[in-house]
Amino acid sequence: MAGFSPRYYLFIKMRKFYCCDKGFRETDRPEGVCWVDVVTPHTGDVEYLTKVEQVPEMFLEYLQDKDERARVERDGDWMMTIVRIPIRAHGAMPYVTVPLGVISHGLNRVITVCYHQNHLIDDFAEHTRRKCVLFDNVANFTLRILYSASYWYLDFLRSLTEDVIGTEKALEKSVQNDDLMMLMKIQKSLVFFNTSIKGNSMVLERVKKIYTDTLDDDLYEDVEIELRQADSTVGIYSDILEGTMDSYASIISNNVNLVVKRMTGLSIILMVPTFVASLYGMNVDILITGRYAFWIVIGIAVVLTAAAFLLLRRLRWV
Repeated sequence: MAGFSPRYYLFIKMRKFYCCDKGFRETDRPEGVCWVDVVTPHTGDVEYLTKVEQVPEMFLEYLQDKDERARVERDGDWMMTIVRIPIRAHGAMPYVTVPLGVISHGLNRVITVCYHQNHLIDDFAEHTRRKCVLFDNVANFTLRILYSASYWYLDFLRSLTEDVIGTEKALEKSVQNDDLMMLMKIQKSLVFFNTSIKGNSMVLERVKKIYTDTLDDDLYEDVEIELRQADSTVGIYSDILEGTMDSYASIISNNVNLVVKRMTGLSIILMVPTFVASLYGMNVDILITGRYAFWIVIGIAVVLTAAAFLLLRRLRWV
């Protein structure tokens, strides 16, 4: 591993160094067993990673792609495990998933790189301090990252449930396009969650095969259970949301049918007096003449209109 040059440290804002002392604690210099975390790397960070830490540039290129799938990548003695993590988003979807790379070379240094802002890393570091977690090897560190990602998936799923409940309450009062669009955005987020969690599960199996001798079996089982819970929760929420969308689609279709039926009934009712007036307005001899002819025609129109209204009312068209 290349040594650390202080001149690169001058760039740091989104680059942090952690030493292992009853959990990961932030430090000024990466000495001994160390974890280097880089979020939204700029030119100085990339230069530090490639020249000082000598991380393969190919790894960083992979992580720049927000749709990069979860997997394990090798380049010589370097290894990178890509984990899909959830983050909050704005616009097309409330939540999306992005790649986080766990890069290692040797036993005393691990590097995490993510090109998107996230709170997972800070929460993970705080958790290790609270639980006094020790850095024993890269395999277990990767497992803990997967475990933390699974926790965040479940936490965001709870937030999505609250959003769905709020939207449903709004739709109960009045069906608005904005509320329906919100449900569609949530559904898209669930699709991303489902795909990413399944990808992380495949990575977990891959990590087990690579680090068979150094893996903590209990920790592995915990991560596996957490991923299964996240996967099943996403499936349940997706089914519920799909059923909700289908129900509201049926309600909207039914409302449209009711409106069309009522408009058709009103058209039929209005057609009756129009027909009578048109009939007696023709320039031909008519049966009714005299002083009260006009009122007689009006009376016929009223009676026929009332009869049509009562008939359609009985058929529940109006």
